[in-house]
Amino acid sequence: MTNALPDDLLPRRSAEICRGSLRLLSQLGYFGVTEMTLANNRRADIAAIGPGGDIWMIEIKSSISDFKSDMKWRDYMDFCDRLSFAVAEDFPQDLIPPQAGLIVADAFYGAVIREAPAARLVPARRKAVTLRFARLAAARLTAIVDAGWTPGDESLTSPVT
Repeated sequence: MTNALPDDLLPRRSAEICRGSLRLLSQLGYFGVTEMTLANNRRADIAAIGPGGDIWMIEIKSSISDFKSDMKWRDYMDFCDRLSFAVAEDFPQDLIPPQAGLIVADAFYGAVIREAPAARLVPARRKAVTLRFARLAAARLTAIVDAGWTPGDESLTSPVT
């Protein structure tokens, strides 16, 4: 398997893997945000919070070259309880390091192929990451509610009423 896609298709593949991973996470009781900047200025592709407050980060890899050129994933491990890679079905799974879990996903769904090893965050770090997550999610919701509003537009309704 070469896992070779033309460079112009890699962003679409990443988006498909992201969508399928988010759908899988929601079925598992985790809800995520994309592109969350961490305190170390790294940006997690997906950060998700589970029902017990545990934090799972997903690093999306759309190709072998994407995987080999980016070793920043280790920098995410201090900010989550577990870390997984999400890849497409044709990605060579033996490349994924044992310190991380493995998700295979497409645009519609995903599957956990290998569980991520758990490493519990200390309470102070958990609080900081959870607050960052909540503020990012709230800011994005605020932007959605605010989008398209113009004074005097009678067709708009408030989600608060």
